[in-house]
Amino acid sequence: MSRTYFGTDGIRGTVGQPPITPDFVLRLAHAVGRVLRRNEQRPTVLIGKDTRISGYMLESALESGFNSAGVDVVLLGPLPTPGVAYLTRAQRASLGVVISASHNPYPDNGIKFFSAQGTKLPDAWEREVEATLAEPPAWADSRSLGKARRLDDAAGRYIEFCKSTFANDLTLKGLTVVVDAAHGAAYHIAPKVFHELGAEVVCIGCAPDGLNINDGVGATHPEALVEAVKAHGADYGIALDGDADRLQMVDAAGRLYNGDELLYLMAQDRLGRGEAVPGVVGTLMTNMAVELALRARGVECVRAKVGDRYVLEELEQRGWLLGGEGSGHLLALDRHTTGDGLISALQVLQACARSGRTMAQLLAEVTLFPQVLLNVRMAPGQDWKANAALAAETERVQAELAGQGRVLIRASGTEPVLRVMVEASDPGVARRCAERLVATVPAA
Repeated sequence: MSRTYFGTDGIRGTVGQPPITPDFVLRLAHAVGRVLRRNEQRPTVLIGKDTRISGYMLESALESGFNSAGVDVVLLGPLPTPGVAYLTRAQRASLGVVISASHNPYPDNGIKFFSAQGTKLPDAWEREVEATLAEPPAWADSRSLGKARRLDDAAGRYIEFCKSTFANDLTLKGLTVVVDAAHGAAYHIAPKVFHELGAEVVCIGCAPDGLNINDGVGATHPEALVEAVKAHGADYGIALDGDADRLQMVDAAGRLYNGDELLYLMAQDRLGRGEAVPGVVGTLMTNMAVELALRARGVECVRAKVGDRYVLEELEQRGWLLGGEGSGHLLALDRHTTGDGLISALQVLQACARSGRTMAQLLAEVTLFPQVLLNVRMAPGQDWKANAALAAETERVQAELAGQGRVLIRASGTEPVLRVMVEASDPGVARRCAERLVATVPAA
């Protein structure tokens, strides 16, 4: 059965339009509560949120829905998505719930769930929830209703967890770090983590008003971080997104580093410490320069579909620990069960502190290949895979690139557009090859 409401990362949309309405969210929580009650007599659910103004409304709806199904609720307040995952596991809760639309602007919001182990839930669980949504509600009687309470020190507990992932014999003393929390869920947490490890912290994007999340700041707008690092003469800049599960970093020269580069740096650090790194999982969009650099060090690199949940699935199947996306979703499964921007930043700073080298020095052997991405609008229903001219030209281009570049062609999942990406060490070659491929596709 296909899913109606769940996407690749929970349920997301514009607030006030289905399904992000209080009545639906109440029914959703009631359905999830009934699913939980099938395996547990008295489940407990943790609820965290980012800083969007709609979080108050959706939090209340979730609380009512869970209580009406006989499920107890613990309210965490504003907390990063990975913080909710951690506390769900640490508190031995039945489920973790996050109210967030991640890097989207404030008019959007969403609901996503974590298992008792702090991991993403499988498609089968989401299908069971949707099937239960289609059934009439089964309200608990007064004696069986759930209760709600607040965990007042949720932020403090998560701060200590983040700090525990940084080596005890290292410090950030003497460093100035600019922290950009995107006016999001880590606004009150990220500055304290780096300050308590010794850094002098300069804050931007740490003054949420309910409407300014991700607005011109954060991991999706790193230009604000670059300017702040230069203005303050800082050693490092760290940009998170609205729910703090993605990361971009800047060095003292104002150079921006994306998730692909940071993933390589994390793998390189472990290799330098003599740890085994059998493989790393990227995505279809991971830069080929990183793949080649990893292979040169004897580390296999495999590609999953775009989306951190697919990276996680591939890591779990292979028993590997490191994976991520260029967007900054990075996974270190021996540190946390899910992608965590704060913990990833600490892993990078730890590598620099231990080696006494800058990010630029650690990444001197990796020069990202230029990527040229062209979009071609197709007629509805057009089968691009049956295009013989495109297939033949793709073969010719791949032969010319000869292992020093690659072609990625995929249809958009949301509009009738074919995305043609060519990656090569020479930007002119990448563009010419992409244009040759696009010329074989009849435009709508």
